[in-house]
Amino acid sequence: MKLLLATNNPGKRAEIQALLSLLPIELILPADMGLLLNVREEGRTYAENAALKATTFARASRLPTLADDSGLEVQALGGAPGLHSARYAPQPNATDADRRAYLLANLKAHPRPWLARFHCTVALATPDGQVQFAEGECRGEIIPQERGENGFGYDPIFLLPPLQRTMAELSMDEKNQLSHRARAVKAALPFILERLASS
Repeated sequence: MKLLLATNNPGKRAEIQALLSLLPIELILPADMGLLLNVREEGRTYAENAALKATTFARASRLPTLADDSGLEVQALGGAPGLHSARYAPQPNATDADRRAYLLANLKAHPRPWLARFHCTVALATPDGQVQFAEGECRGEIIPQERGENGFGYDPIFLLPPLQRTMAELSMDEKNQLSHRARAVKAALPFILERLASS
């Protein structure tokens, strides 16, 4: 079975490729097909955004397509940045480091611990428009000092209290046991396998 992964984010791609590596799936990336689609994430929920990406790429590629939408929700900020996690910093062309700095600046006035969770919704879309969803989350807290060289996004300031390590201090194998994206993809495996069996 060929499965298109609707992301150009190298961090997400590496995580999902590792999670699906034992399945008899040929994972296709948009660049492999010359697909240069820019899907505006205008949904009001993670599921709407994931479905929008998955269905757009599935129609264009004529392949089953897996997409995800995820975000960091910080309790002290009323659940922000949430859906806007990837576009949180006000400056144009902001980097991951810019977004982390902006988040920490907004948290300074609030007492610690800064409780937070990562949420992920994945969508599997077929070219005829059918969509199935799965979700995952990972709870932790935000810390003011960056730690770790792995991961991307907010990983260096997201602490997992039971481990006393940030998401960026975990190996790929460790992250794929615990992360919100890993949990969502694992929850999606039954219908990915079902799709595989029927193809």
